[in-house]
Amino acid sequence: MRSITKKMMIYSLAGMLQLGFGASIIEASPLHNDNLPVGQQYDQYDQRGPGPNPHERDRMERDRHERERAENERHEHEMKRRPHESKKAWHKRQQKEIQRHERALREIREHR
Repeated sequence: MRSITKKMMIYSLAGMLQLGFGASIIEASPLHNDNLPVGQQYDQYDQRGPGPNPHERDRMERDRHERERAENERHEHEMKRRPHESKKAWHKRQQKEIQRHERALREIREHR
């Protein structure tokens, strides 16, 4: 009798934990916000307050695109093989450049 009671308690506790995890996941999902107006769906999670005005946002976007374009041009130039460079040194430099390029693009995209 005791083992049945223990098993029931353990299974009910496990079920309650799963139910709690499921409820928190549903609350956090973006699909849960379907009943909100379009503008409030994402604004309610934005802790930074109101964003820049549309002109400032456009300027920031143009600046970001310009920085990305310049970084892509620099990356393309660096990926080319240089005169008197061995294949081994070129591939090693390419690997380092790819890592540096990805890091630079990530920084550009994070600083909006």
